[in-house]
Amino acid sequence: MTELEIVDAEGTRDLSGFLWYPTDATGPLTFDFESEVWVGTKVVKDAVPATNRFPLVVLSHGMFGNAYNQAWLASALAQHGFIVAAISHPGTSTWSRDPDQTRQLWERPKDISRVIDHAVGSSEFARHVDPDRIYMAGHSLGGFTAVALAGARYDTAGLKRFCDTQPDELACGILSDWKIAQTPEDRVQMESDLSDLRIKAFAVFDLGGTQSFSETSLRQIDRPVLVFGAPIMNSGLTLDIESRALVAALPESNTHYLEPETLSHFDFLGRCKPGGYELLAKEEPGDEIICSNGGAVRAAKHEMIIERVRRFFSTS
Repeated sequence: MTELEIVDAEGTRDLSGFLWYPTDATGPLTFDFESEVWVGTKVVKDAVPATNRFPLVVLSHGMFGNAYNQAWLASALAQHGFIVAAISHPGTSTWSRDPDQTRQLWERPKDISRVIDHAVGSSEFARHVDPDRIYMAGHSLGGFTAVALAGARYDTAGLKRFCDTQPDELACGILSDWKIAQTPEDRVQMESDLSDLRIKAFAVFDLGGTQSFSETSLRQIDRPVLVFGAPIMNSGLTLDIESRALVAALPESNTHYLEPETLSHFDFLGRCKPGGYELLAKEEPGDEIICSNGGAVRAAKHEMIIERVRRFFSTS
Protein backbone atom coordinates (compact mmCIF):
# COMPACT_ATOMS: atom_id res chain seq x y z
CA MET A 1 0.00 0.00 0.00
CA THR A 2 1.17 3.50 -0.77
CA GLU A 3 -0.27 7.00 -0.68
CA LEU A 4 -1.90 8.37 -3.82
CA GLU A 5 -1.75 12.07 -4.66
CA ILE A 6 -3.13 13.59 -7.88
CA VAL A 7 -2.58 17.31 -8.28
CA ASP A 8 -5.15 19.42 -10.11
CA ALA A 9 -3.41 21.69 -12.61
CA GLU A 10 -5.97 24.42 -11.81
CA GLY A 11 -5.34 24.01 -8.09
CA THR A 12 -8.99 23.58 -7.10
CA ARG A 13 -9.49 19.80 -6.80
CA ASP A 14 -6.42 17.89 -5.69
CA LEU A 15 -7.16 14.22 -4.99
CA SER A 16 -5.62 12.09 -2.27
CA GLY A 17 -6.02 8.48 -1.27
CA PHE A 18 -4.22 5.16 -1.46
CA LEU A 19 -3.08 2.38 -3.76
CA TRP A 20 -3.05 -1.26 -2.76
CA TYR A 21 -1.08 -3.61 -5.05
CA PRO A 22 0.58 -7.03 -5.27
CA THR A 23 4.14 -7.29 -4.00
CA ASP A 24 6.64 -10.06 -3.32
CA ALA A 25 7.70 -8.30 -0.12
CA THR A 26 6.65 -9.97 3.13
CA GLY A 27 7.49 -7.22 5.62
CA PRO A 28 7.64 -5.12 7.61
CA LEU A 29 3.92 -5.46 8.22
CA THR A 30 1.99 -2.50 9.62
CA PHE A 31 -1.68 -1.58 9.70
CA ASP A 32 -3.01 0.43 6.78
CA PHE A 33 -4.52 2.88 9.28
CA GLU A 34 -5.02 3.31 13.03
CA SER A 35 -8.49 3.85 14.48
CA GLU A 36 -10.30 3.41 17.78
CA VAL A 37 -13.39 2.27 15.85
CA TRP A 38 -12.25 0.42 12.73
CA VAL A 39 -10.20 -2.75 12.33
CA GLY A 40 -7.22 -2.16 10.05
CA THR A 41 -5.57 -4.56 7.62
CA LYS A 42 -1.90 -5.47 7.69
CA VAL A 43 0.07 -4.26 4.66
CA VAL A 44 3.65 -3.62 3.58
CA LYS A 45 3.75 0.11 3.05
CA ASP A 46 5.62 1.47 0.00
CA ALA A 47 6.74 -2.02 -1.01
CA VAL A 48 8.23 -2.64 -4.45
CA PRO A 49 5.39 -3.78 -6.76
CA ALA A 50 5.44 -7.30 -8.13
CA THR A 51 6.78 -7.46 -11.68
CA ASN A 52 3.72 -7.93 -13.86
CA ARG A 53 0.69 -6.14 -15.31
CA PHE A 54 -2.40 -6.26 -13.14
CA PRO A 55 -6.04 -5.24 -13.55
CA LEU A 56 -7.03 -1.96 -11.90
CA VAL A 57 -10.05 -1.41 -9.65
CA VAL A 58 -11.02 2.13 -8.63
CA LEU A 59 -13.22 2.56 -5.54
CA SER A 60 -15.69 5.36 -4.77
CA HIS A 61 -16.88 5.87 -1.19
CA GLY A 62 -20.33 6.92 -0.02
CA MET A 63 -21.67 10.25 1.21
CA PHE A 64 -19.18 11.89 3.59
CA GLY A 65 -17.03 8.76 3.61
CA ASN A 66 -13.38 8.49 2.66
CA ALA A 67 -10.70 6.42 0.95
CA TYR A 68 -10.37 4.11 3.98
CA ASN A 69 -14.01 2.92 3.90
CA GLN A 70 -13.45 -0.03 1.58
CA ALA A 71 -9.83 -0.74 2.59
CA TRP A 72 -10.96 -4.25 3.56
CA LEU A 73 -12.00 -4.89 -0.04
CA ALA A 74 -8.96 -3.16 -1.55
CA SER A 75 -6.51 -5.22 0.47
CA ALA A 76 -8.26 -8.47 -0.36
CA LEU A 77 -8.38 -7.71 -4.09
CA ALA A 78 -4.67 -6.81 -4.04
CA GLN A 79 -3.97 -10.23 -2.54
CA HIS A 80 -5.86 -11.70 -5.51
CA GLY A 81 -3.76 -9.85 -8.09
CA PHE A 82 -5.48 -6.48 -8.54
CA ILE A 83 -4.16 -2.96 -8.18
CA VAL A 84 -6.76 -0.96 -6.26
CA ALA A 85 -7.07 2.82 -6.01
CA ALA A 86 -9.31 4.76 -3.62
CA ILE A 87 -9.55 8.51 -3.18
CA SER A 88 -11.57 10.84 -0.94
CA HIS A 89 -13.95 12.90 -3.09
CA PRO A 90 -13.70 16.65 -2.34
CA GLY A 91 -17.01 18.07 -1.18
CA THR A 92 -18.58 14.74 -0.21
CA SER A 93 -15.92 13.19 2.03
CA THR A 94 -15.34 12.96 5.77
CA TRP A 95 -12.91 15.87 5.82
CA SER A 96 -14.10 17.91 2.84
CA ARG A 97 -17.66 19.23 2.88
CA ASP A 98 -17.42 22.62 1.24
CA PRO A 99 -20.96 23.34 -0.06
CA ASP A 100 -19.72 24.68 -3.38
CA GLN A 101 -17.78 21.49 -4.07
CA THR A 102 -20.68 19.38 -2.83
CA ARG A 103 -22.94 21.13 -5.36
CA GLN A 104 -20.60 20.16 -8.18
CA LEU A 105 -21.63 16.52 -8.02
CA TRP A 106 -20.61 15.99 -11.65
CA GLU A 107 -17.00 16.13 -10.46
CA ARG A 108 -17.33 12.79 -8.66
CA PRO A 109 -17.26 10.64 -11.83
CA LYS A 110 -14.54 12.90 -13.21
CA ASP A 111 -12.46 12.18 -10.09
CA ILE A 112 -12.54 8.48 -10.97
CA SER A 113 -11.55 9.20 -14.57
CA ARG A 114 -8.65 11.32 -13.29
CA VAL A 115 -7.49 8.41 -11.11
CA ILE A 116 -7.49 6.18 -14.19
CA ASP A 117 -5.63 8.83 -16.20
CA HIS A 118 -2.99 8.93 -13.49
CA ALA A 119 -2.76 5.17 -13.04
CA VAL A 120 -2.25 4.38 -16.72
CA GLY A 121 -0.33 7.54 -17.62
CA SER A 122 1.89 9.55 -15.33
CA SER A 123 2.17 7.39 -12.21
CA GLU A 124 5.11 5.15 -11.42
CA PHE A 125 2.59 2.28 -11.43
CA ALA A 126 1.64 2.81 -15.09
CA ARG A 127 3.84 -0.06 -16.28
CA HIS A 128 2.08 -2.38 -13.83
CA VAL A 129 -1.50 -1.51 -14.86
CA ASP A 130 -3.21 -3.44 -17.64
CA PRO A 131 -5.21 -0.72 -19.46
CA ASP A 132 -7.53 -3.33 -20.95
CA ARG A 133 -8.69 -4.53 -17.52
CA ILE A 134 -10.05 -1.55 -15.60
CA TYR A 135 -12.99 -1.89 -13.22
CA MET A 136 -14.84 0.27 -10.72
CA ALA A 137 -16.83 -0.29 -7.52
CA GLY A 138 -18.85 2.22 -5.51
CA HIS A 139 -20.86 2.25 -2.29
CA SER A 140 -24.00 4.36 -1.76
CA LEU A 141 -23.19 7.73 -3.39
CA GLY A 142 -20.21 5.89 -4.85
CA GLY A 143 -22.72 3.56 -6.49
CA PHE A 144 -24.42 6.60 -8.01
CA THR A 145 -20.96 7.63 -9.25
CA ALA A 146 -20.41 4.19 -10.79
CA VAL A 147 -23.73 4.27 -12.66
CA ALA A 148 -22.89 7.69 -14.11
CA LEU A 149 -19.53 6.35 -15.29
CA ALA A 150 -21.34 3.43 -16.90
CA GLY A 151 -23.32 5.87 -19.04
CA ALA A 152 -26.44 6.83 -17.09
CA ARG A 153 -27.48 10.46 -17.56
CA TYR A 154 -28.80 12.72 -14.83
CA ASP A 155 -32.41 13.73 -15.51
CA THR A 156 -33.35 16.90 -13.63
CA ALA A 157 -36.92 17.01 -14.90
CA GLY A 158 -37.50 13.32 -14.26
CA LEU A 159 -36.18 13.61 -10.71
CA LYS A 160 -38.47 16.58 -10.06
CA ARG A 161 -41.50 14.58 -11.21
CA PHE A 162 -40.51 11.73 -8.90
CA CYS A 163 -39.79 13.95 -5.91
CA ASP A 164 -43.06 15.85 -6.37
CA THR A 165 -44.83 12.56 -5.65
CA GLN A 166 -42.42 11.33 -2.93
CA PRO A 167 -40.87 14.44 -1.37
CA ASP A 168 -39.80 12.60 1.78
CA GLU A 169 -37.58 10.16 -0.09
CA LEU A 170 -33.98 10.40 1.16
CA ALA A 171 -32.28 11.14 -2.16
CA CYS A 172 -34.79 13.90 -2.93
CA GLY A 173 -33.96 15.74 0.27
CA ILE A 174 -30.21 15.34 -0.08
CA LEU A 175 -30.00 16.43 -3.72
CA SER A 176 -32.25 19.40 -2.99
CA ASP A 177 -30.25 20.43 0.09
CA TRP A 178 -27.04 20.21 -1.93
CA LYS A 179 -28.60 22.43 -4.64
CA ILE A 180 -27.83 19.92 -7.37
CA ALA A 181 -28.62 21.14 -10.92
CA GLN A 182 -30.54 24.20 -9.67
CA THR A 183 -29.03 26.66 -12.15
CA PRO A 184 -28.99 26.33 -15.95
CA GLU A 185 -25.19 26.09 -15.89
CA ASP A 186 -25.16 23.35 -13.25
CA ARG A 187 -27.91 21.47 -15.04
CA VAL A 188 -25.81 21.32 -18.22
CA GLN A 189 -22.89 19.93 -16.23
CA MET A 190 -24.97 17.35 -14.35
CA GLU A 191 -26.82 16.15 -17.44
CA SER A 192 -23.68 15.77 -19.56
CA ASP A 193 -22.17 12.42 -20.52
CA LEU A 194 -19.90 11.47 -17.61
CA SER A 195 -19.17 7.93 -18.78
CA ASP A 196 -15.69 6.44 -19.06
CA LEU A 197 -15.41 3.75 -21.71
CA ARG A 198 -12.14 2.45 -20.28
CA ILE A 199 -14.03 0.85 -17.39
CA LYS A 200 -15.01 -2.68 -18.39
CA ALA A 201 -17.40 -3.55 -15.55
CA PHE A 202 -18.96 -2.04 -12.43
CA ALA A 203 -19.88 -3.23 -8.93
CA VAL A 204 -22.59 -1.14 -7.25
CA PHE A 205 -23.05 -1.47 -3.48
CA ASP A 206 -26.52 -0.39 -2.25
CA LEU A 207 -26.60 2.83 -4.22
CA GLY A 208 -28.68 5.94 -3.67
CA GLY A 209 -30.03 8.26 -6.36
CA THR A 210 -31.36 5.78 -8.93
CA GLN A 211 -34.39 7.97 -9.65
CA SER A 212 -32.13 10.83 -10.74
CA PHE A 213 -31.10 8.95 -13.89
CA SER A 214 -33.14 8.78 -17.07
CA GLU A 215 -34.62 5.34 -17.72
CA THR A 216 -33.55 5.57 -21.36
CA SER A 217 -29.90 6.00 -20.44
CA LEU A 218 -30.06 3.14 -17.92
CA ARG A 219 -31.50 0.81 -20.57
CA GLN A 220 -28.60 1.68 -22.88
CA ILE A 221 -25.80 0.68 -20.49
CA ASP A 222 -23.95 -2.09 -22.30
CA ARG A 223 -21.26 -3.11 -19.81
CA PRO A 224 -21.55 -5.71 -17.04
CA VAL A 225 -22.94 -4.43 -13.75
CA LEU A 226 -22.98 -6.31 -10.44
CA VAL A 227 -25.53 -4.81 -8.04
CA PHE A 228 -25.78 -5.53 -4.32
CA GLY A 229 -28.99 -4.52 -2.59
CA ALA A 230 -29.16 -4.35 1.22
CA PRO A 231 -32.58 -5.39 2.58
CA ILE A 232 -31.71 -4.47 6.19
CA MET A 233 -32.88 -0.91 5.64
CA ASN A 234 -31.09 1.14 8.30
CA SER A 235 -29.78 3.90 6.02
CA GLY A 236 -33.00 5.56 4.85
CA LEU A 237 -32.67 4.16 1.33
CA THR A 238 -35.65 2.28 -0.12
CA LEU A 239 -34.71 -0.84 -2.09
CA ASP A 240 -37.73 -0.71 -4.38
CA ILE A 241 -36.73 2.71 -5.75
CA GLU A 242 -32.97 2.18 -5.54
CA SER A 243 -31.18 -1.15 -6.18
CA ARG A 244 -34.26 -3.06 -7.33
CA ALA A 245 -35.34 -0.21 -9.60
CA LEU A 246 -31.82 0.02 -11.02
CA VAL A 247 -31.75 -3.67 -11.84
CA ALA A 248 -35.22 -3.49 -13.42
CA ALA A 249 -34.03 -0.68 -15.72
CA LEU A 250 -30.65 -2.16 -16.72
CA PRO A 251 -30.33 -4.63 -19.61
CA GLU A 252 -30.97 -8.09 -18.14
CA SER A 253 -28.19 -9.78 -20.11
CA ASN A 254 -25.42 -7.71 -18.49
CA THR A 255 -26.83 -7.33 -14.98
CA HIS A 256 -26.20 -9.48 -11.92
CA TYR A 257 -28.19 -8.82 -8.74
CA LEU A 258 -27.54 -10.03 -5.21
CA GLU A 259 -29.73 -9.28 -2.21
CA PRO A 260 -28.50 -11.34 0.77
CA GLU A 261 -31.27 -11.27 3.36
CA THR A 262 -29.08 -10.13 6.27
CA LEU A 263 -27.05 -7.51 4.37
CA SER A 264 -27.21 -3.90 5.57
CA HIS A 265 -26.07 -0.66 3.98
CA PHE A 266 -23.24 -0.28 6.47
CA ASP A 267 -21.83 -3.77 5.89
CA PHE A 268 -19.87 -2.22 3.02
CA LEU A 269 -17.88 -0.23 5.57
CA GLY A 270 -15.00 -1.73 7.52
CA ARG A 271 -15.16 -4.10 10.45
CA CYS A 272 -15.66 -2.43 13.84
CA LYS A 273 -13.49 -3.06 16.87
CA PRO A 274 -15.01 -4.29 20.13
CA GLY A 275 -16.31 -1.19 21.82
CA GLY A 276 -16.56 0.74 18.56
CA TYR A 277 -20.35 0.90 18.78
CA GLU A 278 -20.25 2.26 22.34
CA LEU A 279 -17.53 4.78 21.48
CA LEU A 280 -19.53 6.18 18.58
CA ALA A 281 -22.68 6.30 20.70
CA LYS A 282 -20.78 8.45 23.19
CA GLU A 283 -18.76 10.64 20.81
CA GLU A 284 -21.07 10.85 17.77
CA PRO A 285 -24.61 9.97 18.92
CA GLY A 286 -26.60 8.49 16.05
CA ASP A 287 -23.54 7.32 14.12
CA GLU A 288 -23.23 4.14 16.20
CA ILE A 289 -25.61 2.45 13.75
CA ILE A 290 -22.69 2.00 11.34
CA CYS A 291 -21.17 -0.49 13.80
CA SER A 292 -24.35 -2.49 14.40
CA ASN A 293 -23.33 -6.16 13.98
CA GLY A 294 -20.04 -4.75 12.75
CA GLY A 295 -17.69 -7.41 14.13
CA ALA A 296 -17.56 -11.12 13.25
CA VAL A 297 -20.99 -11.00 11.59
CA ARG A 298 -19.81 -8.28 9.21
CA ALA A 299 -16.49 -10.06 8.59
CA ALA A 300 -18.36 -13.09 7.22
CA LYS A 301 -20.34 -10.83 4.86
CA HIS A 302 -17.09 -9.22 3.71
CA GLU A 303 -15.74 -12.62 2.69
CA MET A 304 -18.85 -13.23 0.58
CA ILE A 305 -18.67 -9.79 -1.04
CA ILE A 306 -14.95 -10.12 -1.77
CA GLU A 307 -15.42 -13.47 -3.47
CA ARG A 308 -18.35 -12.31 -5.61
CA VAL A 309 -16.63 -9.09 -6.67
CA ARG A 310 -13.35 -10.86 -7.39
CA ARG A 311 -15.06 -13.44 -9.57
CA PHE A 312 -17.16 -10.83 -11.35
CA PHE A 313 -14.18 -8.66 -12.27
CA SER A 314 -12.03 -11.66 -13.17
CA THR A 315 -14.59 -12.87 -15.70
CA SER A 316 -15.78 -9.52 -17.10
